[in-house]
Amino acid sequence: MHNPKKITHSLLLACPALLLLAASVRADVRLPNLFTDNMVLQQRMKAPVWGWADEGEEVTVSFRGQKVKTVAKDGKWMVKLSAMKAGGPDELTVTGKNSITIKNVLVGEVWVCSGQSNMEFPIENSFESKPDIEACANPMIHLIKVPKVKANEPKDDIKATWQECNPQSILGFTAVGYYFGRDLQKARHVPVGLIETSWGGSPAEVWMREAVLSDNPRYKKEILDGYAASLSKYETAHAEYEKESGEAKAAGKPFEKKAPQRPTWKPAELYNGMIAPLVPYAIKGATWYQGESNAGRSEQYRSLFADMIRNWRQDWNEGDFTFLAVQLAPFMPVKEEPAESGWAELREAQLLATKALPKVGMAVITDVGDPKDIHPKKKRPVGERLALAARGIAYGESIVYSGPSYRKMQVKGDKVVLSFDNVGAGLEARDGALKGFAICGEDHKFVWANAEIDGKTVVVSCASVPKPVAVRYGWADCPVVNLWNKDGLPASPFRTDDFPMITAGKN
Repeated sequence: MHNPKKITHSLLLACPALLLLAASVRADVRLPNLFTDNMVLQQRMKAPVWGWADEGEEVTVSFRGQKVKTVAKDGKWMVKLSAMKAGGPDELTVTGKNSITIKNVLVGEVWVCSGQSNMEFPIENSFESKPDIEACANPMIHLIKVPKVKANEPKDDIKATWQECNPQSILGFTAVGYYFGRDLQKARHVPVGLIETSWGGSPAEVWMREAVLSDNPRYKKEILDGYAASLSKYETAHAEYEKESGEAKAAGKPFEKKAPQRPTWKPAELYNGMIAPLVPYAIKGATWYQGESNAGRSEQYRSLFADMIRNWRQDWNEGDFTFLAVQLAPFMPVKEEPAESGWAELREAQLLATKALPKVGMAVITDVGDPKDIHPKKKRPVGERLALAARGIAYGESIVYSGPSYRKMQVKGDKVVLSFDNVGAGLEARDGALKGFAICGEDHKFVWANAEIDGKTVVVSCASVPKPVAVRYGWADCPVVNLWNKDGLPASPFRTDDFPMITAGKN
């Protein structure tokens, strides 16, 4: 007589496919890593919870007395928890053929912190951050950092887990994001969840969905087709390099030619790897510190940046969630005379997005740059100003959250009178007389101007420009400026003209 158990065991060992089949008979309900212990759910809006399960498997999500059921289709499932008030900690349970319990779940305000190196810049390297790190332990602030992943297709998960904020978990986290979250939690008195997803050197187009780029004729030509051309050129050059290298080796000759460099960034690859897995996790808004890598194409950024915001809002499907950008800091040598500037044009593009789209704000940081360092280390004021903007825009608090912003100009004889929004308690010049203003006549040649505060306006003039046409303020790579409101916030650089841009047509 054969032993049935031995026969079955032998068959399974002989056929790995049968082992896989046996394991898949009862597949466990699974969750993405956004749903782990210490997670934060967004308050006062429906919160999606999703994952994977067997086809037709019933899945129940239980939280704070809610029990929401669904049935898996195509191996996936999703439920939406009804809007909840801030608080916690609580436990969330997901039940199918198995059961998962997520502990220490808070409900509060969830924000995405994204961009390039100045968002990625960790708090441990930030200016005078040691006391802040030592005092940062706060069970009401939770963090998750998305690992760096480039992907050709949208990913559905990340390799990360939520952590409570403490001196250990905070070290590699975004300094700007932490200071933003710290001030927001202190002001709103509710839990705050921060999702960092950033990568140094990344241009805006890698954070956008490919279909959004391809549907726009300009982006298709300049960005997608441009990348394809660059990649083709690289592949041709690389093949030639490999051939020459091989021939030199075979001939025993030295070969010192440098290998060609593959294009650094592929459009949409960070959206696929680092944004797509987050959608549609309920969020209150996003903070964004990026632009340096697009400064050579600032004219293109005027539409690209706004379209990226639209892209994210469309994909999250929460309506116009609040989006807060950091304007580029001063960088590169200070010019003795007024000059054109790609970085000034990028700052203008950032400013235009706040006017073109609802619920878009900006932190101006003309006072915390470094001419010699593209990564200025004073990150606390950046986060603090973003938190002010969030309180005013996202939460409707009656506070002054922006510095003066140019509204209109009026020529009066040989003078230009500038009017501003966000004057707050009044205009002021920090550290002496106003500086950073330039004026031009019909020749469009800008010269430094005299500027004086007159109530809620600034009057600009120059003896060598009797018939002024336009004024610029802080229009430089590294602006030296000092117009603030008395509420402690600096004015954004601006120009009153629409003269041709030096970055127009660059891609």
